[in-house]
Order: sequence, then structure tokens, then C-alpha cells
Amino acid sequence: MSKKISISQFLAPKKMAIAGVSRNTKKFGYAIFNELRQKGFEICPINPNADEIDGVKCYKSISELPAEFEKLFVVTPKNETDLILKQASEKGIKHIWVQQMSDSKETSRIAKENGIELIDKECIFMFAEPVTSVHKFHRLIWNIFGKMPR
Repeated sequence: MSKKISISQFLAPKKMAIAGVSRNTKKFGYAIFNELRQKGFEICPINPNADEIDGVKCYKSISELPAEFEKLFVVTPKNETDLILKQASEKGIKHIWVQQMSDSKETSRIAKENGIELIDKECIFMFAEPVTSVHKFHRLIWNIFGKMPR
């Protein structure tokens, strides 16, 4: 499957779990959680140190996720990502987006070994509609130079 199709399938329907959501509003994990919710996504946050974030129930681990969440977005430190992929696979989650800079050298191999449809090395803000602000400009430039996924 092409990366473009995989991204489209990941983003529709607008429902996903996010590993690495932060309570700190200045952290990227919080920014993703907040912006995707503003864009109409139903988000199930995962943070082992929080009971809720902005009034949304937070799950301590992937194993606690409700079964209806079949897609996982990962925005964790690199040293946590590969274990999260393995846990997601054990839970039956096979469509995972690892935010750029959250992937390790082993992430692609682990995804392949576990039958995971992996999206990596891409920023979700470039694809989650409506694309706004600097990401809209960045996407335009990438389109001009043929760098958008095909």
C-alpha cells in the first residue's frame, strides 16, 4: 500500500489513541492531542502518569485501551517507541503512525516483524485536515517539489 493511501486510511474515521500525550501544555504531545481534538478527532490519550487530560479520560497503558480504538499515534521519546509498538501489536492494533523524531533505528523492523502498517517520518499536522498555519505553507512547498507521499 502506498504511504499516501495509508495516511488517508489512518486519518479516516477521525478516531485514534495517542501514546505520549502530555499534561504539560508546552509539550508537543499535548499540542497534537489538543489540535486533533479541535479538528474533530475522537482521541483516547495514553499517559501512565495521568487520570485525565483536559477532561478526557487517560489510559495508563495500551493494554487498557477500549477495543474500538484500532489506530495508534505515537509521540514518545525514541527509547519508548519500540516497546509501544510491540504492546500495540499484542493488543491487535496494526495501523500505527510514529511521529517523526519518535522513531528509533529499530522501529521499521519491529513494525514489519509484527505485521504493523507503519507511517513514519511524517508530521501529522501536514495531513490532518484542515491543514493550517505554517503546516499549510510547508505542505504547499512539499507539493511543489514533489516531496509529499505518493
